[in-house]
Amino acid sequence: MDFVIKFSERRKWPIGSIAPCMPKDGLTEREKKIKSVLKEMDQLVPNVTFTNVNTTTSAKNSVATILNHKDTYCIGDQLTVRLDMYDNLGNRKKYGGDFLRARIFSSTLKAGTSGRVEDFNNGTYLVNFTLFWEGNVALSVLLFHPSEGVSALWAARKKGYEKIVFTGMFANGTSAVFTECNFNVTTKAKVCEYLDHRDEEAFYCIKPDNVPCEAFIQLKSQNKPISYLSVLEKVFSILILAQPVKLISVIGMRSPSPSGYVWQNQWNPAFCTLSNFKTTDQINACLKGKLIYLLGDSTMRQWIEYFIRTVRSLTYFNLHATGKVQTMVALDTARNIQIQWKKHGHPFIGSSEYTVKAHKYVSREIDSLEGNRDTVIVISLGQHFRPYPMDLFIRRVLNVRKAIERLFLRSPDTKVIIKEENTREMSIDPERFSDFHGYMQYLASKVLFQGLNVAVIDAWDMTTAYGTYDVHPPDHVVWNEINMFLNYIC
Repeated sequence: MDFVIKFSERRKWPIGSIAPCMPKDGLTEREKKIKSVLKEMDQLVPNVTFTNVNTTTSAKNSVATILNHKDTYCIGDQLTVRLDMYDNLGNRKKYGGDFLRARIFSSTLKAGTSGRVEDFNNGTYLVNFTLFWEGNVALSVLLFHPSEGVSALWAARKKGYEKIVFTGMFANGTSAVFTECNFNVTTKAKVCEYLDHRDEEAFYCIKPDNVPCEAFIQLKSQNKPISYLSVLEKVFSILILAQPVKLISVIGMRSPSPSGYVWQNQWNPAFCTLSNFKTTDQINACLKGKLIYLLGDSTMRQWIEYFIRTVRSLTYFNLHATGKVQTMVALDTARNIQIQWKKHGHPFIGSSEYTVKAHKYVSREIDSLEGNRDTVIVISLGQHFRPYPMDLFIRRVLNVRKAIERLFLRSPDTKVIIKEENTREMSIDPERFSDFHGYMQYLASKVLFQGLNVAVIDAWDMTTAYGTYDVHPPDHVVWNEINMFLNYIC
């Protein structure tokens, strides 16, 4: 059985330590790994405070300088830009930690790629671009959050699980009872505990009177009116979001960068040449005989929706589940193709109700699959974890890694692909959903999956290169993610 369900007078163990038997130092191996990764992430974030917006980084006053300026560049050349950051009073910044996003693009060519930012922790940054295509290129550097904002957001993220509140629905005969649920329920009332001892995962609901814990059937969520930012930090986070550094210059040049680049709206990895699955026949030939499991959030659901819309031989199979966030299945019985999307386990944030009866964490989903050379698993985690302390995300990814390792022991031919999370809207609530939080998870994911024989679709870099700023990017971006997936499996 995957979970232990019970109720108690109050929650007995802190989050992530649900097993009562602990080693002498009080930490399991999983906890030690989580602390190690957290320490690594902490070292990337400045620990600074401020009392006046004037002493924070100013995009307007900061300067970008092309260090290797030439009249003409060749495809494959590097373009290096130095950023010198100043505060709003015009004083040179003496420390780093600003959250920056750098990109070069050619709008007329529908081309773009991201830049690699190197922080010298003294107010100076180097941004390196690989020049992938021929033509004129515009250079853009955006200051999303100054270092002071980054420090405030990181500190706020650590402070609690209360930014999102879940409402659980329990069936009570012909009526329904609603109650509060979360990863951390502080109450003296009886609590239903939904525990996974092996993976040290836990979720709780305040137990309704005269209703058993097993009657929990649906869940939805909403933002709770709570903030861990001061009034100054809150205003400051909104005002500073996404201002351009003083350089949007146009220069003649072309070619390479981090993981790839966009040209004529087509993604081109820097490390290989992609085939383009342009026709339905080509896609069907690739998918023939395959079982494809898409596990994750709604950005992963976009894939199966795209397949159903564009590959007419695939038929949507209605499972008659409750709510919008239901498991989706597409079938082509003639070619023996099955594609399934299923949401990841708690937290799944959304105002629409969804069933919890089929709830499984991704690690348990992977454990339930036999695997073989015709089985493909694609995993995407991130967006729904942004409002929570980082250890929740690290624990989840670590459990997924262990499940993949177990899968490879019983079926080394199974293909596993990690889709990194997308960048998203700049107008989103920064304390809960800022891309800064996503970027820290992106870096942690790289550390946690390192050395594992999995393929990676770097959707973070792709959506940066496309400049979409939308958690659900348009179809041409989704197609390029899928095209890379098809190249990995065929």
